Amino acid sequence: MKIEHKYTFGLPRNIVWKYLMNKDVLKKSIPGCRKFVERSKGVYDAEVEMSIGPLQDVFTLEIRIGDQEKPSSFRLYMQGKGGVGEIHGTADMLLQESGSSTKVNCLAEAQITGALALIGERIQESGAKKGLDSFFQTVEKEIKGTLYQLRRSGR
Repeated sequence: MKIEHKYTFGLPRNIVWKYLMNKDVLKKSIPGCRKFVERSKGVYDAEVEMSIGPLQDVFTLEIRIGDQEKPSSFRLYMQGKGGVGEIHGTADMLLQESGSSTKVNCLAEAQITGALALIGERIQESGAKKGLDSFFQTVEKEIKGTLYQLRRSGR
């Protein structure tokens, strides 16, 4: 399955980059995230509750951030399993400055096995795009909330 998803942050690229690399922001932003632990720099173990179409399950994932070209691109590697299948994938994240905004283009590819693979590709894509949009919206909310608090405290 291949997915392309675009999102525009109303924030400068260096700020978006900084917060996309922040483990606390990632934990709060991944939909259904129950656990998110940094095993080593850029490598995380996560437990995520996923709901795609009629299937619901908890997946144990390894997420790794690599191939960083600060502040313009990085690659996410993900692999994990749950009771209804396994997922292995990558996502190339490209950050482009556009005035005072940042356009993020996510090019993802995933291999899915088990019962999860039996649901239609349209349902899989719809669930993945919904999850990506929720992720980016929450990241933006976290960034703006943090910046607001910093301004209020005079930093």
